[in-house]
Amino acid sequence: MTTAELSVAFFLQMAVIVAACRAMGWVVKRFFDQPQVVGEMIAGVILGPSLFGLLAPDLQHMLFPKESKSILYVGAQLGVGLYMFLVGVGFRSDHFKANAKSAMAVSLSGMAAPFLVAILLTPWLMSLNLFGAGVQSLQATLFMGAAISITAFPVLARIIQERGLTRTPLGSLSLSAGAIDDAGAWTVLAIVLASLGGGAVVALKAIIGGGLFALFMLTLGPKLLAPLGRWAEREGKVTPTLLGVIVVLFMLSAWAMDAAGLHSVFGGFILGAAMPRGLLTRELKKQLEPFALALLVPMFFTFSGLNTQLTMVNSWALAGVALVILAGSIAAKGLACWAAARLTGQDNATAMGIGALMNARGLMELIIINIGLQKGIIGPALFSMLVLMAIITTLMASPLFEIVYGRKARESGELGALNEDEDEEPARGTAPAAAR
Repeated sequence: MTTAELSVAFFLQMAVIVAACRAMGWVVKRFFDQPQVVGEMIAGVILGPSLFGLLAPDLQHMLFPKESKSILYVGAQLGVGLYMFLVGVGFRSDHFKANAKSAMAVSLSGMAAPFLVAILLTPWLMSLNLFGAGVQSLQATLFMGAAISITAFPVLARIIQERGLTRTPLGSLSLSAGAIDDAGAWTVLAIVLASLGGGAVVALKAIIGGGLFALFMLTLGPKLLAPLGRWAEREGKVTPTLLGVIVVLFMLSAWAMDAAGLHSVFGGFILGAAMPRGLLTRELKKQLEPFALALLVPMFFTFSGLNTQLTMVNSWALAGVALVILAGSIAAKGLACWAAARLTGQDNATAMGIGALMNARGLMELIIINIGLQKGIIGPALFSMLVLMAIITTLMASPLFEIVYGRKARESGELGALNEDEDEEPARGTAPAAAR
């Protein structure tokens, strides 16, 4: 396709993507009490070969030609990176410090148990030829461990936002544990990629480069970025020039994490967490969040959906494999995070709420398995099974959270109503036992 033809295709694609994501988001929110993001995930799969491509293959190919996927990919990375910057902007470091012990315990437990499940499942999955040719047992086990243990960091942030947990200790603890979880999973993935031919330098860049960037931004970053906050206060708003400076910093942070072998989302989140609080962060959310949520993030869900072929799970045997993966993933992640939270002083309801939230895998799961598919680590059938696992565990998160924690907390006034404006101060907040 020529550049002009790609441009024509892009605008039509975006019209369909935004309309489908908003419509499906409204449906799941209105009728199933699910966050908007869950509908967007489902819309992405619907627009791919699993449904749209199955019912109208010629039309689907015309709307999403192969040549346009690279454009969607870049837009998708910009979307999730910018969204995670906004998540970082709203992150409460004081809550993290107050619950650091629990966050670390929840995170490590939420990784250890899934890796144990991966050790048990991988030989069986390899015997079914679900991994790529030439992938060794250790590589397959590490990849499955990373895929099962990862938490849907951006999706978790959306659920926390929509459930009124943004400024609560429970929300900050879950986000903190999710961040540590995902950093570990990405480090494991980098090691797998290195063992497949990238060389040890790939793993070293991910571990050392990412660690140094995070250490620098979270120690010296707040002091270096403080003048931006004073600039905003002096002007009484975020001017176009100031916004331009911040966008440049975001792009450099996303580039640093991508170049290190991790992912742009971590660069965005770490920069956001280091930004000075006050007028600056309030205005940044007001100016950037609607654009990121309405236009950019849906691009990622659609790009992932274009790679999902649920028709590959075309027998009762493969459906059984998918169910085993799903059950093992839910039990390992949810129970381990619940147990760790209880052992570090959280009450039972709070611990169950944390376990329910940490079990959502959505966006980050889709990112990591897309990489696995592109690198030939997993085959299309296993990819589709893991997509199903990502969607189902994310679908479970909100209603399960409401059952084990949210409903009683709202009745007692610890949490505000679900339709409460997320920019308002929360109603009294939730305080886990260790923080009260």
